[in-house]
Amino acid sequence: MANIDVGNAGDLQSQIEEVEALSSIYGDEWCVIDEAARIFCIKITDDIDYPKLKACLQIILPHDYPSAAPPVYQINAAWLRGPDRKTLSSSLEELYVANTGESILYLWVEKVREFLLEKSQSTDTVEQPEVRNMTTEEEEVVEDVEIPDYRNLKLNKENIHLFENHSSDEELPPIKLGETITERRSTFQPHLAPVVTPRQVRMVLDKLFENKKIASATHNIYAYRIYCEEKQSFLQDCEDDGETAAGGRLLHLLQILDVRNVLVVVSRWYGGILLGPDRFKHINNSARNILVQEGYASSADEASKAGGKNKKSKSKKTK
Repeated sequence: MANIDVGNAGDLQSQIEEVEALSSIYGDEWCVIDEAARIFCIKITDDIDYPKLKACLQIILPHDYPSAAPPVYQINAAWLRGPDRKTLSSSLEELYVANTGESILYLWVEKVREFLLEKSQSTDTVEQPEVRNMTTEEEEVVEDVEIPDYRNLKLNKENIHLFENHSSDEELPPIKLGETITERRSTFQPHLAPVVTPRQVRMVLDKLFENKKIASATHNIYAYRIYCEEKQSFLQDCEDDGETAAGGRLLHLLQILDVRNVLVVVSRWYGGILLGPDRFKHINNSARNILVQEGYASSADEASKAGGKNKKSKSKKTK
């Protein structure tokens, strides 16, 4: 037992030193998702100044890494599919085999960067193909994991003309954070903001994605409803961000609760264990909890009796 304890202590120290080195080398590109669970990610591009291709390498460090086990990893890039994904994965696995027992993350990061550079130089058709965003659960089955880039989130322009008379000098609405829900290493975090125009929706999303942890979430699902009193019409929309049907379910919750002038975003960090349909339960429960917390719903159990008040709260704002 003493030898095992010493080994684990040595692995932990090696991990701490490796993470500190990577954070120092890569700066803002390196992100700690869950330090206690040893989950990290790094954004990698083919070129620092003029990036054409990018990928996110998400890593989970087992307790016996590097002495006896490799890191668990996901390569997240919408454009990386089929043979290219297999080629890159094989390269990383070969690197690990050649350096078994040693810290491998720096070599992995630079191998991914090298692959991106070769890929961008070998083709002029960099545009991303039209593909259906798959859920994390589906991706696990086909071993083709990808996380859509949060900057590609788009607002539905339908009926947007009804809300175009607002001032361009709008202030960023306050953004509230709700309690997290964690199950089987997946974490769900809700965010809420009062909004009255599509521009405010975009401002809130942009502000949220300035946070590296939120930006690196596996999915950022959102839905909003805005009511125009003069036109007596709703502008509402939702976004799955790769978690198929989750945005529609979230919007349906807002409709059932009859809330208005609010944006709800639920971030999910996938921990490597499939949740199945339970993931939708946690997404909606996270959203419902923050709606109750901020006074939009009268209680978590009264789905049909919710108010649409923009109530101020002392809750912590996103930094």
